[in-house]
Amino acid sequence: MLDIRDVNKSYGSRSVLTDVSFTVRNGRMTGFVGANGAGKTTTMRIILGVLTPDSGTVLIDGQPVTASDRRRFGYMPEERGLYPKMKLGEHLIYLARLHGLSPASARANTRTLLERLGLHERTGDLVQALSLGNQQRAQIAAALVHDPEFLVLDEPFSGLDPIAVETVMTVLTDYSATGAPVLFSSHQLDIIERLCDDLVIIADGRIRANGSREGLRQRFSSPRFEITSAGDTGWIGAVPGITLLETTAGTAVFEADTDAASQAVLRQALDRGPVDSFSPQHPSLASIFKEVVQ
Repeated sequence: MLDIRDVNKSYGSRSVLTDVSFTVRNGRMTGFVGANGAGKTTTMRIILGVLTPDSGTVLIDGQPVTASDRRRFGYMPEERGLYPKMKLGEHLIYLARLHGLSPASARANTRTLLERLGLHERTGDLVQALSLGNQQRAQIAAALVHDPEFLVLDEPFSGLDPIAVETVMTVLTDYSATGAPVLFSSHQLDIIERLCDDLVIIADGRIRANGSREGLRQRFSSPRFEITSAGDTGWIGAVPGITLLETTAGTAVFEADTDAASQAVLRQALDRGPVDSFSPQHPSLASIFKEVVQ
């Protein structure tokens, strides 16, 4: 388990991080969300030891992280950092060997990752000859090739087409399922919403929301429902305790002051005819993000 505790960072008079605290739990995908300049990359660089915080600490299983611990990390920076004139397969083997893997293990890991990421036919290509999307997948392979115990990824889905996104999501999900904690940032909120177990939202260097995906949905959700039934639904707005938000062609979305009010809508709808569906509506990550950063 990776803990970031009360981390502060300033450059001169400009505060970049203020009392940043959150946990990346074993076997869970944690999405790190924030606008450009919010502090995501600075936080990740502090976790990796690239930057030193002014105060605060990074812990692994309750103990301060050491240089030896950080060798167990897999890191993908937002900026591509592979050697452009090396062949892809040779490059990944080289990186695995730098982390202490045997030649056989380095070759085996490289072969497996390239196959899983759809790059096996590019093994002999120079990194600079790869498309931008393939370079992104190669960067992900570089973060994973040494079998890291912790994974930190800065914008791993940037520049990927939909098929590549699905491929990378599968690889990361399988990696997390081994019990490793995974922290990744992304501007693509729809991907984070599908992939992550936990969310950390940062704005202006401060954590604005932090918790499980479903927990945050419940915390920021209003008592909103959608009903689809035969006939007009405009009558719903006249039910006491109900605010009708929208109605179109037999479908209505409304907010209810109490559970009794929402159930009154359902009973009256059934009295009027068949009800095709009745369900609570949960806020999207995009709507939660907008609410907490305002």
